[in-house]
Amino acid sequence: MSSRPSSRPVTIRRAVARDAKRLTRLVRGSSAYEGKYAVAVAGYRVGPDYIEAHRVFVAVGADEDGGRVLGFYSLVLTPPELDLLFVADEAQGRGIGRLLVAHMESEARAAGLDHVKVVSHLPAADFYRRVGAVRTGTALANPPAVPWDRPEFEFRFPPE
Repeated sequence: MSSRPSSRPVTIRRAVARDAKRLTRLVRGSSAYEGKYAVAVAGYRVGPDYIEAHRVFVAVGADEDGGRVLGFYSLVLTPPELDLLFVADEAQGRGIGRLLVAHMESEARAAGLDHVKVVSHLPAADFYRRVGAVRTGTALANPPAVPWDRPEFEFRFPPE
């Protein structure tokens, strides 16, 4: 995955209830969860209730993307965790993931957080390292939903 910034305009906005189905489709349709990983997202749902309960933000494309959701993240404040971060397959390599992480860091700081935990999907571990997360441990398998261990990371926000 390239880290070059997107040449097309991208806006990040707060998710609203009507985004729920699109976000659910993005999660379930992610090629990162094909094959043996499919079990982890098979019945996953990002519902309006989830969007209301957490800080969920979407990256929306402009121009030829027609306002389409290109990716999203969810920041849980207590305990501080980046719960979800997905970029649409066709938008990968455009810097959307980096943009979402930078936005999450800004939101976390504004909320007074000094760190945010991430339990990473195995194929995403290198991405989290590249965007500044520090490996802190391993989340053990939780069968049947997640039958494999996953790396844990932390974003740290020292005082400015």
